[in-house]
This record gives sequence, structure tokens and C-alpha cells, in this order.
Amino acid sequence: MLPAIPTDVPTVPPDRNSPSGAVLLRAFLQSHDGILVTDSQNLIIAVNDAFTRLSGYWPDELIGSDPRMLASDRTTPESRASIWLALDNREHWEGEIWNRHKDGTIYPCRLRIAVLRDEKGRIQNHVANFTPADADHEAADRLAYLAYHDPLTNLPNRLAFESQLEQALLSCARDNRHLALMLIDLDNFKNINDTLGHQVGDQLLQNVAQRLRECVRASDLVARIGGDEFVVVLPEIESPLTAARVASKIQNNLVEGYRIADHLLYATPSIGISLYPLDGNDPSTMLRNADTAMYYAKGAGRNNHQFYTARMNEAAGERLHMENELRLAIASIAPGASEFSLHFQPQIETASGRVLGLEALLRWTSPKLGRISPTRFIAIAEETGLIQPLGDWVIWETCRQIRRMKQLGITDVRVAINISAQQLRHDNLLLLVRGALSCYDLSPEDIELEVTESTAMEHPETTLSTLDQLSAMGIVLAIDDFGTGYSSLAYLKHLPIQRLKLDRSFVTDIETDPNDAAICTATIALGHSLGLELVAEGVETENQRNFLAQLGCDTLQGYLYSQPMSFDETVAYLRAYRAARS
Repeated sequence: MLPAIPTDVPTVPPDRNSPSGAVLLRAFLQSHDGILVTDSQNLIIAVNDAFTRLSGYWPDELIGSDPRMLASDRTTPESRASIWLALDNREHWEGEIWNRHKDGTIYPCRLRIAVLRDEKGRIQNHVANFTPADADHEAADRLAYLAYHDPLTNLPNRLAFESQLEQALLSCARDNRHLALMLIDLDNFKNINDTLGHQVGDQLLQNVAQRLRECVRASDLVARIGGDEFVVVLPEIESPLTAARVASKIQNNLVEGYRIADHLLYATPSIGISLYPLDGNDPSTMLRNADTAMYYAKGAGRNNHQFYTARMNEAAGERLHMENELRLAIASIAPGASEFSLHFQPQIETASGRVLGLEALLRWTSPKLGRISPTRFIAIAEETGLIQPLGDWVIWETCRQIRRMKQLGITDVRVAINISAQQLRHDNLLLLVRGALSCYDLSPEDIELEVTESTAMEHPETTLSTLDQLSAMGIVLAIDDFGTGYSSLAYLKHLPIQRLKLDRSFVTDIETDPNDAAICTATIALGHSLGLELVAEGVETENQRNFLAQLGCDTLQGYLYSQPMSFDETVAYLRAYRAARS
């Protein structure tokens, strides 16, 4: 603390000889708040002892100066302008500011400024009262609240969650009780946030937080630990069935639509559940295992809940190992030296039996893991963003293999390439396709690009623009896995597509399941009414072929004709086919 103000330095203007002046002087000198007075030119004419201690400046260092010398860099010109506007309009202002101490440190304080006028209405003084923030209990309480709560949803944040979970686990251990931890992730929230903006996304998170509170007891903990991830802790459960009932209640409550800014939005939950003491006895283990279970809920189709099991952890470790190997394999791709390869499956014209084209299918053989099923590694590539470089390689490699076929005399076969959602959204897709075609001296008619139904429905404006440009180049476009997504036929008819590929799941039981037969019949009729060619995948028997032929399906693909083949096997197949028809 600085020593008392020297008596020979003027610090206050009141006339100490008058009774009122003496009272004002005592109030000025003895106030616990820092007080600063300026004249009509806004130059400092007086400060009290409390302000000297607060600012670190002696009075003679301040008298005659502009108060802006006290301001820190956190006080912007816009902030100062708003203060002066309030003083002009209301003759007072109150708020929190950051000042700079004489030693260079900055400190928060509560500031109240009042305007004093003389008998003619002219501004005579500005009187400013400074209250240190640490003395402002309301501000201190607010800071403490923000330290432990998420400012968007007002739920406890990750710091509060970890602290309260630790206490709840100690209590359960002492009283021999059980506890359930649920990790909740919103399905497809990123698409909503990216498409409609963060303001809509924030409002959705606020609504989700409110619904979660409605699903649990007052004694249960609901927290937001980041992004679109929430946790629910049930500190007293009788059995896992209790947690399952609460999880089902959360699913049913969150699945209802949200009306936000003229949008009807849906954000279903994927919930992973870990139990104490079965699945862990400390916060980090409980949360990690709930996260593993949540990942399985995503893999099981989303909008469901899964309990953690030890097998999940083993599988998660295996998946992480596969992801690391996949990254290394992609990073080491080089011309003529790659762990990846393409296989090709013929597409047969139903009426004539003629080979119309091929579909390029990606394969991966890892030196450490062996041959990996595409259903496993492609899903990992899509989740991690690795599908972008991998898909780009497929385009280049397919074009290279087409050039090799042409050099071997096979010149009338179009090859279909699958395009991922990430590739379709990426700005370089058009340049990539043009570059690959040009590099290997191919024409657009040599390739066909397939996008899945769900991919075509994402980001409609971007998708339509990209497909229009690809179609304008002369490239045939197809919708793959048709019937498995949630199509808008009104949107579908505007897409510049030429082919629909009926998903194999409908073809497999077409002979025995009336529903699958009805779906195939309706889809083929719909496609033809739109002027589209129909391709059926997964054809394995003569009965399936005959049934689809009767429906008028244009093209067939499946093991009935050939399994996916290597490049050399494909060339041999096409030569044998030509020889048989000559």
C-alpha cells in the first residue's frame, strides 16, 4: 500500500471551511471507492487516497492529465465512444472496464461516472467512482459461475462435470451404490451447423439442453462437455435397466423436431453408457468407456444407446490400429507401388448379355493386417477424412487402368467410379477429373461417376452445381444404393443423372420377400418414367435375373456374371467374352 497523500498536493476541490464542504471532504478522503474528478475540459483535478492505491499513481502524476492515460488496451475506441454517448444522453454511465496500473499490469474495476453542471447548466465536472472487481461480489460470483458452467446452455461444463462425477463415485463407493454415465452425441449436428450457420446450431444446442433436463431427476447431473457432446450422470440406479429406461426416454424426447428460425430440424442422439463399478471406478475410465460405447451406437445406425463391454475396447483398439495403418498406406502411395489396388466388376445389358461397362472397386492389402474388407476400411476413411486423398487416388488410378485397357485393344467399355460426399463437396473435384482425363488422353465418355443417394441429398445447392458441371463435360452420372436413403423425388428429378442403381439389399430376397419385389417394381417403373436407365446390383441367381428382366431392368451386375476381378483377370474376361460372341 502507498503512503498517505502529501498535504501539500491538491487532491479535492470542496471548500473545507463550509459545513457542507467539510462533509464532502471527509466522504471524498475516507471513501473505500477510488474517486476521480475532472473539470469541464475532462482533465483530472482531484483524486482520493483509495484511487491512489488502486492505480499506483501519486496525485501529482495525475492532476492536469486526461484520464485516458489510465486505460488499458482492452478499452477500445468504440467502448469509449459508447461511454461518452451515454454521458451526453443520460448524464451517467455504469459498467466494467479494464485499467492499467502504474506498474503496467491491467486490472478490472466497476466504474460509475456522473456529470455535474453549474447553475447555468454548463458541464463543470465529471465524477468517477472506481470499485475494484474483487470487491464486487456480484461480479465475483458471475466469474465463479462462468468458470464452472457452459455460457451457451448454462449447463455445468467439463470442469464441473469431472469434479461432480469424482464426488459421486466416492459417494457410491462409500455407500455401495451403482452409477451410470451416459455420453450423448447428436447425429448429423455438423451438417446443420455448416449448412444453416452457428446461430441456428447454438439455438439447437440450447433446446437439446432443455430437453435433457426434462428427462432426468433434479439429483442427476446434465453437463455439456464440448461441441455437440453432452453427459448425463445417474448417481443412484438400481440396475442397468434403470439406465436403459432413461436412455430410451432421452431418445424419445430428443427425436422430436425442433422449430428454429423457420427450419424444422432433427438431431437424434447416439448414447454410450458405462456403469460403476462394472466398467470403471474413476472419471477418466468411465468417460472413455462411455465414449467407446457411443461409437458403437453410431455404428449401429445412430439414434440408439449401447452399453459398454470389454469387447468394445478390444475392437476400438483394433480400429485405431487399422486407422494408423490406413494413414501410413495412403501417405506412402506412389505410382506402381501401393498397398491399394482396383478390381473391376462387369455390368451386363439385360436384353443382349453384352458387357456395357465395369465398376471400379477399391481393395486394400496391408503387409501387417492382410486383406481388409472394403466395408471396414472405407467406413474408417470416411469418418477420419482420409476418403478425400484415397478417393482422389481412385480417380487417377482408374483413368490409368482405362488407358492400359485401350492400349490392349479394349476401347468400348465405360468404367464407373464411386465418389464420396467429401469429394463431391471439395472445390478441386472438377479440376481433378479434367486433369486425370487429360493426363491419360481419355474422353469424358470413358468414365461414369456414381454418388450414393444420401450423398446426393446433402448440401443440395452445392451438389446440384457440381453435378451440372460434370454432366456438361459429357460424363455419365449415376445414383448408387438407390432406395436406402431419404430421397426427395422433387429434388431428384432436377439432378442431371442418367442411371439409378438399385441397392443389392432389395435384390437379395426379391424372389421371396413381397416387399422387396414391390420396391424393385416401383423403382424400375419410377426410373423409366424419369427417362433413367436402371442397374440392379447383387444379382446372384438366374431366378433373380429373370425376375428383373421381366420388370424391364436395363443392366445387371453381380456374382451371377462375375466377382470383382484384378486388372489382368478383367482383361482376360473381356477378351473371352468377345471371342465367344464373334
